[in-house]
Amino acid sequence: MSDLIEERDFFGKKIGGRHPFFLISGPCVMENRELLDRVCGEMKGICEDLGITYIFKSSFDKANRSSINSYRGPGIEEGRKHLEFIKNKYNIPVLTDVHETIQIDPLKDVVDMFQIPAFLSRQTDLIAKAAETGKWVNVKKGQFMAPDDTRHIKTKIQESGSEKYMVTERGASFGYGNLVFDLRAIPMIHKYDIPLVYDGTHSAQLPGAAGNITGGVREFIPHMMRGAVSVGVEGLFMEVHPDPEKALSDATTQYPLAKAHRLLKDLLEIDRFVKTKVLGID
Repeated sequence: MSDLIEERDFFGKKIGGRHPFFLISGPCVMENRELLDRVCGEMKGICEDLGITYIFKSSFDKANRSSINSYRGPGIEEGRKHLEFIKNKYNIPVLTDVHETIQIDPLKDVVDMFQIPAFLSRQTDLIAKAAETGKWVNVKKGQFMAPDDTRHIKTKIQESGSEKYMVTERGASFGYGNLVFDLRAIPMIHKYDIPLVYDGTHSAQLPGAAGNITGGVREFIPHMMRGAVSVGVEGLFMEVHPDPEKALSDATTQYPLAKAHRLLKDLLEIDRFVKTKVLGID
């Protein structure tokens, strides 16, 4: 069983092997231009200070909502403008999630990485359409999906003519209203030479626990992220917000922006130790 994947090119850098993790991060949903600008500016500065490759993430539409009355975002037209603004101002790759094949063409000239939500991780047409753009495709492993089944995701993307694939682990359903992060998923997915991203914020969700919205246990995010990095991952996913309690989406699991630097610094030290000492990569 492989501990890590073979190294490969990734936005002018390398991932895999002994290379440090990259970071996908931003506010859960696009609330306004000012929020996106602030979060991206601060997170880019943090990542530059720590030497971490940074991809900005935010959603123009949160279609998978618990309640029909939950805030979903500004929509694709306004969302595209926001992503274009961030990309041009900060000169970084941008990511957003898509829920339907018709959303891909309007975004493909701006987005550098398409994300397939966990609930849609088996939607072949959506995955294939995203892969055909030639952009990176990050598929979030469904809470219902076994780690070994991610090999089918890789095959779908390869059969669509692309080698730019990765899978995000974000916990598995455990009974009703709970998610559990199983560390075994990381080496099991690596067995198929699939780049693995660990999502520390969505793993802290408690689906439906807050009545008509998803609850969460934000206090466990650092523990789970340290655990994932200790096994060896290529990337991390972390939604951040200046005032999580007032966020319009995932208010219980977005991580405080003010605490991001300290957490990432600690994680980078663990990552470096594991990849150079524990896993024996020179």
